[in-house]
Amino acid sequence: MSQLLHYEQDDQGIVTLTMDDQPTRNALTGSTMVDEFLAAFRRVEADPRVKVVIITGRGRAFSSGGNIDEMQRQQRPEFDGTVLRQEYRQGIQRLPLALYGLEIPVIAAVNGPAMGAGLDLACMCDIRIAAREAVFAESFVKLGIIAGDGGAWFLPRIMGMSRAAEMTLTGDPIDARQALEWGLVSRVVPTQDLLAEARRLAARIAANPGQAVRMSKRLLREGQQARLDTVLEMAAAFQAIAHKTAEHAAAVDEFMQRRAQRKKQPAA
Repeated sequence: MSQLLHYEQDDQGIVTLTMDDQPTRNALTGSTMVDEFLAAFRRVEADPRVKVVIITGRGRAFSSGGNIDEMQRQQRPEFDGTVLRQEYRQGIQRLPLALYGLEIPVIAAVNGPAMGAGLDLACMCDIRIAAREAVFAESFVKLGIIAGDGGAWFLPRIMGMSRAAEMTLTGDPIDARQALEWGLVSRVVPTQDLLAEARRLAARIAANPGQAVRMSKRLLREGQQARLDTVLEMAAAFQAIAHKTAEHAAAVDEFMQRRAQRKKQPAA
């Protein structure tokens, strides 16, 4: 069986996951792609050296989303609504749950079209940067279906309800420039610079203490839906843990040493 997701790890603790199913333009369904993502996430979670994950695509597309051949298979009479519901629950819906629960920050480096579930995959990530040629579409309605992978949950939280509704109800694509204006991505770069820019951003994150980064991500996630008092209680618990880490102690000591050295310097 061919490998559809390549796993690469550098000495900074940055893992790059590259989708490589170019005949389907990196479709997420009708293949082992979701299973390979889940296996990669388990590997990431088990490795304390990993600090950041980058997800990107090989070829001209980030991801075409759902495989059309798979959609045609699902129209056969034996696949009634009950069977298809379970296919979604036990198939692609495992991906948003796994990504949402991943403590390690994830950057989507969108190298080309991100369509349907491909757009939703990018939205499942914490940060999105795009190549200038990238195109984004919540295109499900064009095929007479809906976002079965959580797009209706992720997209409004990123772009706001009005713009999310426009993309969802028209199914029309937007280019990278408009995606930047609408807050879907945080930066747009030349295609040839995309991975280098993603790795520079990942390195800036990886330079910080890993536990503080993981807890900060968790608080951001919880802050999207929990009450303020709940998030504050969680923040107090996380902060108590952070204050007792060796990384925090080292950072405070370094700061104090720099301050002492500045005080010793003669006034100009």
